[in-house]
Amino acid sequence: MPTALSPTAEAYARLTQVLPGLTVTELGRTEPFPRGGGWVTAAELAAGGAALDAFLAWDDAQVVRDHGRQARPDVVAGFGLHRYSWPACLLITVPWFLHRRVPRLPVTHVAYDRTGGGMLMTVRPPTTFACLPGDPAALTPGARVVPDEEALRAEVRAAIAEHHEPLLAGFGPRTRRRGRALWGMVTDEVVEGLWHVAQLFGGDERERARRELELLLPGTTRPYVGSAAFRELTGPDGESLPTRDRASCCMFYTVRPDATCVTCPRTCDADRVAKLGEVAAS
Repeated sequence: MPTALSPTAEAYARLTQVLPGLTVTELGRTEPFPRGGGWVTAAELAAGGAALDAFLAWDDAQVVRDHGRQARPDVVAGFGLHRYSWPACLLITVPWFLHRRVPRLPVTHVAYDRTGGGMLMTVRPPTTFACLPGDPAALTPGARVVPDEEALRAEVRAAIAEHHEPLLAGFGPRTRRRGRALWGMVTDEVVEGLWHVAQLFGGDERERARRELELLLPGTTRPYVGSAAFRELTGPDGESLPTRDRASCCMFYTVRPDATCVTCPRTCDADRVAKLGEVAAS
């Protein structure tokens, strides 16, 4: 279980509770990361060497197994980056969303294993984190109090960028994408990850997440690309269907030309309405 004294422990426990496919475990300060099997540290992925080769081999084999065809190497690399970045962003956005605490997690603080049927993340407790005045955790070691919500949002953006800058340097040559395209992918992981998890939290949390993400990413915050980009469509019975426009494309259409994501920039509104209606019906 997460370390009781960690300022992020409660948020990670709640995340694991609502999303059993993702397990986040916090180490003690001096505990080593797990090794062997499919474990890899974020720092090893950022280095872009043999560890990244082995990591992407899993995605390559998965595409062949599930779709019966080989994907282009750049597409495989994009899949691998997505599958790491989506849960990695939650390590920062969920403590912020639930408790207004923003941990700093450089790549040296995270290890990942997705080879056993679920996602396992092992995290070193943050040595520093930002919080608001009045937070009981403000008196704990490593706390840095910021004056208001906008300052805290700036901390979220900075923490995610700090974690991803070395990762994009490692993945970038494999994906054959550069700056804006890579940061567009990160922007999408930030928004879609928290929006999905907030729905699992229940109540009005998904709508609150939408409001929070619109403030977090208003469209003018480099290196992120564009805004949260939420909008509403109208279903066949006049119902409101929330969606968003992704800043990037995962290139899945190169594997399955007949399939695009519901928020993909390649998906027209008529197809979005049909896909969202199917989801609602199920």
